[in-house]
Amino acid sequence: MERDSSSGDMATHSPPAGDPGHAGDPGPSGSSTTPGASGPFGLSGDPGDPPPAMAHHPIAPERLDDVVIRFAGDSGDGMQLTGSQFTTTSALVGNDLSTLPDFPAEIRAPAGTMAGVSAFQVRIADYDIHTPGDAPDVLVAMNPAALKKNLPDLKPNGVLIVNSDEFNERNFARAGYASNPLDGLNGGALERYRVFKADLGTMTRRALEGTGLDAKGMDRCKNFFALGMVYWLFSRPLDSTIAWLERSFAKKPGLADANIKALRAGWNFCDITELFHHRYEVQPAPMPPGLYRNIQGNTALALGLIAASRKSGLPLFLGAYPITPASDVLHELARHKAFGVTTFQAEDEIAAVCAAIGAAFGGALGVTASSGPGIALKAEAMNLAVMVELPLIVCDIQRGGPSTGLPTKTEQADLLQVMFGRNSESSLPVLAAASPKDCFEVALEAARLAVRHMVPVVLLSDGYIATGSEPWKLPDVASLPDLRVEFRTDPAGFTPYLRDPETLARPWAVPGTPGLEHRIGGLEKEDVTGNVSYDPANHEHMVRLRAEKVARIARDIPELEVDGEPSGRLLVLGWGSTAGAITGAVNAARRQGREVSRAHLRYLNPMPANLGEVLARFERVLVPEMNLGQLALLLRARFLKDVISLSKVQGRPFTRNEILDEIVLLLEHPLDRPLDQRPGSMNAPATAHDAPSSGNAHVS
Repeated sequence: MERDSSSGDMATHSPPAGDPGHAGDPGPSGSSTTPGASGPFGLSGDPGDPPPAMAHHPIAPERLDDVVIRFAGDSGDGMQLTGSQFTTTSALVGNDLSTLPDFPAEIRAPAGTMAGVSAFQVRIADYDIHTPGDAPDVLVAMNPAALKKNLPDLKPNGVLIVNSDEFNERNFARAGYASNPLDGLNGGALERYRVFKADLGTMTRRALEGTGLDAKGMDRCKNFFALGMVYWLFSRPLDSTIAWLERSFAKKPGLADANIKALRAGWNFCDITELFHHRYEVQPAPMPPGLYRNIQGNTALALGLIAASRKSGLPLFLGAYPITPASDVLHELARHKAFGVTTFQAEDEIAAVCAAIGAAFGGALGVTASSGPGIALKAEAMNLAVMVELPLIVCDIQRGGPSTGLPTKTEQADLLQVMFGRNSESSLPVLAAASPKDCFEVALEAARLAVRHMVPVVLLSDGYIATGSEPWKLPDVASLPDLRVEFRTDPAGFTPYLRDPETLARPWAVPGTPGLEHRIGGLEKEDVTGNVSYDPANHEHMVRLRAEKVARIARDIPELEVDGEPSGRLLVLGWGSTAGAITGAVNAARRQGREVSRAHLRYLNPMPANLGEVLARFERVLVPEMNLGQLALLLRARFLKDVISLSKVQGRPFTRNEILDEIVLLLEHPLDRPLDQRPGSMNAPATAHDAPSSGNAHVS
């Protein structure tokens, strides 16, 4: 269970511990400035005191339950790589973790500007966690723009590490600062934080003297100097990052050596100068025995599709056109040709999905992957798959919209699009992954439904899940579901649209099978024979039959499970990537003694057979979504339950406290008072004159 407190402050413990060995001169020292108050780490003393000139005193790490760290800099500063390496190392240490990459859509925005800031947030813990954290405890800011964009999120008394080399007049102007924000710390905007200044560029260049790199090449290594500092601060080993550098730059050993030197120099700088008067460690989290790896959502999705291919005995075909944030599914699958995977990078979205349908007609597990704009282009071909009733998996990795929208930011606003965004009546199953590792399971389930029921299936993920990561226990392959498919081979009594009496699925007859020659296409089919038909009664019959086939899938999926009391005052119901924030919020509310239950929907069409019964057992149902209430709309229409929608469309996932605050308000608000009269209500309708949102979610 998630144990972080409502305030987000971290408890500390002080076990005896030693320091890893070190060698080398870190070069020039940095400086630190702080208010006198202790910080979220339980820090005490004045880190502004000058470090000892000669003696070195090993610092025993203090133990933390969890910590949230954010690396932020220019999009050319390597913040995604830096955060990924810290994440990988923490996974190897055994911490539970969750990440939130945040990067601009522009390939290279103007250096030093707010538009070009790239950030990577990672939360590590010694217990089971569900989110990457509401706000960072530590912020590493590589330039003024990174500081300005991310400082509002840093917790009071949080640790702020700044690259003072980049704090110059030119960068102040680019970031919109009238003066140096580091001046007058004790009376300025930074007085709430514990500030540590370090000349990262200068110290990196000094550490790399004699390597043969030019100044520009040396500066590209400063992210590893910063990483070395944070490794020291949180007692992380350097070994895995050194090994990664040696593998990645095997053909350029000079670059590997330079980055390794910068990494060690950052560690040694902290170790020798004692810039920080405290060190910390996060112990491994208890986890079931097994082999674990850190995995991103898109990678888990790709591996799940491969597993489905192997368990079904079908070759895997992916037809895709590159689009953020779905492209990594194509990239990952392209690496696995040895497992019978064929990837086709098409000239456009329409060609990609049509190729996947053709592959399914030929007896392959056909898959296409895209994001919202691409799904709009695929709509007509998806309807072709509905009409010809072939198994197809359509992966929609959602992002902010409409149109090009926010390509690198997350959203959950494609639900109604995949449900109804095609012409005429065209029902198809829709599933949603809840976390990065859940993408593996959902991919297997999407394949199972597609081949068993002979129907195209939509699998919803989003940018938060796709690029985020968490530990994943590798499954026992023998325990994976048996998805073996039996093609129709007997010509006796064959007709293309003969129905299975249980599932209503038509036979899968691979072209070239003797005696099973048949035609398929987009024109309406006559029942059983599959001949083209314009008969009005047949058309209505086929429309209802296709809808019934999808509706019967409800018999083939599990009922909705409720975590907590099966009935009561409040149920928090979510879908997709809201799972982590909902779980954390509900757990926090229960620790406060509040009665609240939660449930999460994997199956959005058809919905679980007992969903209506579950909704009826609760006085109120809160539905948090990263859209303007799309699931809430469906629930109200189908079950006539006046659910409460908590919406957020800011390109960022829900925080735990946003949902927790709403839970508290609902439980403290009498049922006989309108919701918009309760204290703190955000239910007022938006108008064209409303001020920009301060970051709160919206309730309706």
